[in-house]
Amino acid sequence: MQAFLNYLQYEKRSSSNTVEAYRNDLKQFSEFLKNAYDQEDLLVVDAGEIRMWMVQMMEAGLTARSVNRKVSTLRAFYRYHLKMKHITVNPTEAVVGPKIAKRLPQYVEENEMDHLFRADLFADDFEGWRDRLIIELFYVTGMRLSELVNIKRGDINLYDNAVKVLGKRNKERIIPFSPRMSELIAKYLHFLDEKFPENPKNSFIFVASNGNKIYPKAVYRIVRKYLDMVTTIDKRSPHVLRHTFATQMLNHGADLNAIKEILGHSSLAATQVYTHNSIEKLKKIYNQAHPRA
Repeated sequence: MQAFLNYLQYEKRSSSNTVEAYRNDLKQFSEFLKNAYDQEDLLVVDAGEIRMWMVQMMEAGLTARSVNRKVSTLRAFYRYHLKMKHITVNPTEAVVGPKIAKRLPQYVEENEMDHLFRADLFADDFEGWRDRLIIELFYVTGMRLSELVNIKRGDINLYDNAVKVLGKRNKERIIPFSPRMSELIAKYLHFLDEKFPENPKNSFIFVASNGNKIYPKAVYRIVRKYLDMVTTIDKRSPHVLRHTFATQMLNHGADLNAIKEILGHSSLAATQVYTHNSIEKLKKIYNQAHPRA
């Protein structure tokens, strides 16, 4: 297991979150093998044992999406060991995952986001400006949670109106933003310097009330707090704001390839899911407006 995790971390350059997710999946599968079959060697597994693990997970209430994600961990694990010639057959080749119902990405409506920023919901102090900047950066750049919490002052260019982020597999990209966003960032940095004058000038820009780098869970709570005020959609997370950015960019005529580059997707297929949101919106407008609909 550790050899595979090292391969992910050092050769594939996967993020620490990805490596940890793979580790947890493999540990769960290992525990299942030990409990169900009194077996500890992951390299002598057959397809039947993997299917039984899938059945157990489904009976425990996991969604088809979650089960497929865990099975994809096994696929990567056994592909690695097949490549290294530690096994001669990949047991996952004979495994078919449960069918996943298509689900469109949830997003916040444009008028709801407008209300959030115009309703004066943010306090005029350090935490209020920090929270506002967090929400706006997610909304106007579509960046990931892991990218936002790792932004340092040197990553922001207020003259060119752009921010540098480190995405998946340690790929850097530059994301543009508006001059108005530059003004908001400058205002926040002023509050940050006043509250924590001893902080290094190139430290992380998003910090907790004690001056330490903010935790992802804290950012999640901040986003949830403010989205609770303006929307009733099921999911109210940083990733929903990423969906919101992409959907609204597409609705306003942005090129799909441009959206792909800003989001940091490795393929256009990952970005195309947002076209379905736009199509559904057009259908809704048509059904409401056309007399023969």
